[in-house]
Amino acid sequence: MPNSTILLIVSDKQTGDLIERGVLRPAGYQVTQVQEPTAAKSIIRSSPVDSIILESGIGGDKLEFVHDLLKTFPATPLILIGPGKDKDLYVDILRQGVLDFLTPPLKPDIVLETVKRGVDQKARLNSWAKDRYRRDTDVLRRRVNYLETLGKVGRSVTASLNLDEVLKLVVDAAVEITGAEEGSLLILEESSGELTMRASRNFQDEFVQTFRLPINDTLAGEVVRTGKPALLDEKSPQKIKTSYLVKTLIYVPLRVQDKVIGVLGVDNRESTRSFTSQHITLVSALADYAAIAIENARLFAGTEIERNKLEAILTRIEDGVIVVDANGNVILANRIARALFDLDDKDIIMKPVEEVFVHEQMVGLLKNGHETFPYRCEIELDNGRVINAQLNYVPDVGLTVTMHDVTYFKELDRIKSEFVSNVSHDLRSPLTAILGYVELLERVGPVNDKQRSFIQRVQVSVRNITELINDLLDLGRIESGFDERKVSLSLQNVVQYSVESIKDRIVESGHRLVVDVPENLPQIIGDSVRLRQVVDNLLGNSLRYTPKGGKISISARDENEQIILQVSDNGCGIPAVERPHVFEKFYRASNVVENISGSGLGLAIVKSIVENHNGRIWVDSVEGEGSTFTVVLPIEREPK
Repeated sequence: MPNSTILLIVSDKQTGDLIERGVLRPAGYQVTQVQEPTAAKSIIRSSPVDSIILESGIGGDKLEFVHDLLKTFPATPLILIGPGKDKDLYVDILRQGVLDFLTPPLKPDIVLETVKRGVDQKARLNSWAKDRYRRDTDVLRRRVNYLETLGKVGRSVTASLNLDEVLKLVVDAAVEITGAEEGSLLILEESSGELTMRASRNFQDEFVQTFRLPINDTLAGEVVRTGKPALLDEKSPQKIKTSYLVKTLIYVPLRVQDKVIGVLGVDNRESTRSFTSQHITLVSALADYAAIAIENARLFAGTEIERNKLEAILTRIEDGVIVVDANGNVILANRIARALFDLDDKDIIMKPVEEVFVHEQMVGLLKNGHETFPYRCEIELDNGRVINAQLNYVPDVGLTVTMHDVTYFKELDRIKSEFVSNVSHDLRSPLTAILGYVELLERVGPVNDKQRSFIQRVQVSVRNITELINDLLDLGRIESGFDERKVSLSLQNVVQYSVESIKDRIVESGHRLVVDVPENLPQIIGDSVRLRQVVDNLLGNSLRYTPKGGKISISARDENEQIILQVSDNGCGIPAVERPHVFEKFYRASNVVENISGSGLGLAIVKSIVENHNGRIWVDSVEGEGSTFTVVLPIEREPK
């Protein structure tokens, strides 16, 4: 082949020139002549040649250098020149893969014929390699295209909530990957048991809108029933049960949670091009994407419905609702909450709490850590309105605050308290007069036993009414905030005085009192008289409602910068349904024995005193087993 490149490796330059100038160059070959093996390898690496002519004596061992060349450059034909005395050497060389072995004297026509055969062999090898490379590249390119198409569909499934758009993309991808003429996505309609066409490619719109295919006696229906793909490959068109004629077709199932909800199909009406198992695999992958999109759309629709319901509820209720995430950002505030804090025109969603609210108490409620939930407090707004707020923790969401405007009830309570206080104050004078005159009756003249009994009953009743009035006046003073005589004090001393004052009654009733109050409790800020009233009331209640011989205990401990005071008994207990009401004014439990006196104000007074000291109180009780009242008071903080 003219212009082909020949590498001539000979030890004798004169012999090389004879071959190069006398034989090869006149025939049109390009010749490079070298005498050293190292130089030969370097030339081949830098500029590939079409054939190599090698003198057998080059490189020492006659076979080693030949073997090295064939191993390093297997596609380049090698022609060996040497003496032909050793027949075994000749056979070994040919076995190594040498194209031919020429022996002197060299005849030009034989040399040219051999070189041409080597060049032609190299050309055939190159042609075969290029063809193989092209075919392999085409296969890889198709596979890359398949992967890109699947990736595109996958990204659309995760990025788009438009179901029709995603399903259309799936059908288009199925047609493109398989080279089909048409594509369709059929969804099973549960109400009718028929398949309808939800998305399509190359179908007329009118046909798509009216298409309905029963699942009985149809190929698509068989795929739905069995959950297995179907492949149709016929030479003549086949009618798919009164639908349309096709020659080749693939149907694969759409599965959602192990349930087949439809079919994805591609077909050829005109072409007889067959589909393969690889096409089934690819279309099945696309069907999985379609099923995911359908399930995502269903879940999103359900979420949207629930979200709209929740939004409607939150919008219509008359309580304020605020939700804050774990990072302290506002994620929801309904209409009432926005109105309470003048947030109607502000963009507050995903903004930090301290940027949204200027009300110091509200920011403190949401930012300060709370150990127990629900946490309740009252918030007084700048316009004088009072809000009852309840803070709750919701796992995986954050904090929720529900707020109710209690301004009206606070005003009613104030009016009621003022009325009760005024009436109570006005009643004290006539009651004192009645009690005084009753006590003088026996001094102005003799009375019989029956009259004396009546007088004693009047005295008891007047004293009970006077005690009730004193409690009402006391409660009014506490709720009005008149008790501001708070100093640093020891709760242990307060408990000790109360226990000393009740010891005689404990002994008379046969009760056993257990006191566990350490002397080294931290100091608190409070009114010793009012706190003594708290302990007296709680111990007095336990004494009254515990049968003779029962056990009463009082304990206190320091925990998390708080003093926890507990008074327990094994008395009659409180019914579960009545427990939330025990701190209300005039409330007495239904299981209280009638001959036990009480106004129903003791616990209301206790609660007011505790809250006036920035504390909390609650009761744990089991009917018939006893009760435990827990009071939590903050300890005195050292000045910073």
